[in-house]
Amino acid sequence: MTTQLRIALVHATTIAMDPIRQAFERSWPEADTVNILEDSLSPDRAKQAGITDALTDRIVALTKYARMIGSDAVLFTCSAFGRAIEQAATTVDIPVLKPNEAMFEAAIHKGGRTAMLYTFPPAREGMEVEFREEAERLNPYAAIESFLVDGAIEAVRAGDAETHNRLIAEAAAKLEGFDAITLAHFSTARALKAVQAVTDIPVLTSPDAAIAKLRRLLAADDHSIRRGAV
Repeated sequence: MTTQLRIALVHATTIAMDPIRQAFERSWPEADTVNILEDSLSPDRAKQAGITDALTDRIVALTKYARMIGSDAVLFTCSAFGRAIEQAATTVDIPVLKPNEAMFEAAIHKGGRTAMLYTFPPAREGMEVEFREEAERLNPYAAIESFLVDGAIEAVRAGDAETHNRLIAEAAAKLEGFDAITLAHFSTARALKAVQAVTDIPVLTSPDAAIAKLRRLLAADDHSIRRGAV
C-alpha cells in the first residue's frame, strides 16, 4: 500500500491559498495537504526594510510545527521570507521549499533572460537575490528583470481577481525578448491563463513548479529508503 505523503503549506496571506490548492488538485490530488495560515506575517513583513531576527524565529517555529504534525515536506507560499526559510530548513530533517526556488530553476533552464511580474514590493529584492543565487549554480549568464504590476494585489485582496488578472496580463503583453515570464507570487498564479493568452513567451508559476520539485524530492527520498532497506 502506498503511503500518503503529508505536505504542509505555510501561508502568510489568504490570497496564496487558492492557487496552491488548485495546483495540487490538478497535479497531485492524492497528497495530504495541510494548511498553516499565519496572516500577521505579511503585514508585519511589509513594515520592515528586511527580514528581522524576530520574523525568522516565527518562520522557524512554523517549520518545526509542520514537522511536529508529521509532515513529509514543507512548502512556504509567501515570497517575502527567503532568508528566513533557508534558516528554517536547517532545523528539520525534511525538505523545506522556498516559494520560488523551483520556478527560478525552471526559468533559468529556459534561457538567459527572465522577466518577473510581481505585485508585493517587499518581496522583490529577496526574490532577485534568490534568482541570482540559482543562476550562479545553473547558468551564470542568466539574468532577471522585475516589473511591478501596480494595483494588482490590492484588487485581489478586495476579491476582484478579474482586475488582478487583467492588470498582470496587460503588463505581460508589453514584454519582449525574454526567454521566460515568471509570475512572482503564489497569488499571481491565478493570472496564468490570462497571461498566456497575450504572449508567446513561456509563462511559469510558483505553485506548479514547486509541486513538481516536491514530487521529485520525495520520490528520491523514498527510493533511497527502499534501496537502503534491501
